[in-house]
Amino acid sequence: MLKLSGSNLSGHDVVRAVRQGWVISLDTAQLEKVAQARELVLRLLESGSPVYGINTGFGKLSETSISRESVAELQRNLILSHSCGVGEPFSGEVVKAMIILRANALMKGHSGIRPEVIRLLIELVNQNVVPVVPSQGSVGASGDLVPLAHMSAVLIGEGEAYYRDQLLPGAKALERAGLAPVALEAKEGLALINGTQAMTAQAVLALYDSDILLKSADVAGSLTMEALRAIPHALDERVHALRPHQGQILVAANLRRLLDGSRLVHGSDHGRIQDAYSLRCIPQVHGATRDAYKYVEEVINTEINSVTDNPLLFPAEGHVVSAGNFHGQPVALALDFLGITLAELGNIAERRIERLVNPQLSGLPPFLTESSGLNSGYMIAQYTAASLVSENKVLAHPASVDSIPTSANQEDHVSMGSIAARKLGSILANVQNVAAIEILCACQALEFRDRSAMAPATRAVYELVRSVVPPLEEDRVLAGEIKVVRDLIVSGQVLKAAESTAGELD
Repeated sequence: MLKLSGSNLSGHDVVRAVRQGWVISLDTAQLEKVAQARELVLRLLESGSPVYGINTGFGKLSETSISRESVAELQRNLILSHSCGVGEPFSGEVVKAMIILRANALMKGHSGIRPEVIRLLIELVNQNVVPVVPSQGSVGASGDLVPLAHMSAVLIGEGEAYYRDQLLPGAKALERAGLAPVALEAKEGLALINGTQAMTAQAVLALYDSDILLKSADVAGSLTMEALRAIPHALDERVHALRPHQGQILVAANLRRLLDGSRLVHGSDHGRIQDAYSLRCIPQVHGATRDAYKYVEEVINTEINSVTDNPLLFPAEGHVVSAGNFHGQPVALALDFLGITLAELGNIAERRIERLVNPQLSGLPPFLTESSGLNSGYMIAQYTAASLVSENKVLAHPASVDSIPTSANQEDHVSMGSIAARKLGSILANVQNVAAIEILCACQALEFRDRSAMAPATRAVYELVRSVVPPLEEDRVLAGEIKVVRDLIVSGQVLKAAESTAGELD
């Protein structure tokens, strides 16, 4: 069970809840604070004073007064008018994460929504009602208005949703799940859609999968180091103490543990003084990505425990404040940063793949096949990796440096954070595939080495790969094998195999 209180929620717990089907509950004590904020909304409404989003229009229409009799219609119209997304729908995982994150923000007790609306929101997750949310249409301020509107439409019996994998009108999906739609009241529609939860939902999923990928990239690098009989001096602990970036130190330590006991890299005549950068600088390059990851993780964990709508209510003081916590710039910048650093992880991996398949660089048979010429071996697998990292160079262009005015220039600077999040997802998938190709090529290269000289950790990974992909003796279709190894990476099985002897990697 995952209990939401508005505080201390971790992104990893959100992902586990979504992927493992945890039950979501609400902290009873915190719901009292939610109710107090709702009482303030009612007092403000009673006073007749103009308050943005309660008895006024939205955006450029904020100067338009709304009568007491029309405030409920105003909130319903807000959800309907903002449900104008396009493109492929987000995955069910992203939508469920959006719901959990939005509910957690509302539980802070500064949004003015009724507790029963939050309860209905989390029941969508608990009863497996998944709103259809198009992935395009958000500019990231005032938050992710469009995707959150599609999410919220189902609460009022509109839009579409999947229930037990069947696509239904929103009202019918609620009915099948034993739920009833809600009639939104003053401020509630705005409270539901003013926030950064579409971009942040994608972020928590990407961070979870990136954590596995970063450690698996160290594993892939260690396999390549063995296959190419790399010089281990570049991993010397004393070297990294002289440039003490935390990520660099962690990666060097991981590689030392992964290669502990390897006679392919230790205690042999390498016939050269230094290795190429793609081998020698793994700690520096992988380590920089680790440091970036930690920064992004901190930003996202702050964001998912924050209040990101507008206006904000302070029940203790009886105040309401219009401000800009909905702006996605902190998240957008962080996601662009993570996308750039993951792209670099793919770049250096592709260079190691080239060293594995190029006989002039490896000393191994051309393209890792003994009958080259008749067979192309892993020649074109390197093409695929090159294509993916080249695509990532385009995707890594930051979305957060762009802005375009909206709402008749009232909202004149926006974050494009949801675009940064979608690009990050594509970059992540591409690098997972590049890592899979590196592992496949490294394992094939090790067919031409003394495998009894491998380190226990790398040997465990080699045997895992060989349990699903046999050595390449003559050309065959490789696409399925790349996918199989990618699945081993994404599921954490590659990492688990390495850690079975090397211990938990940092």
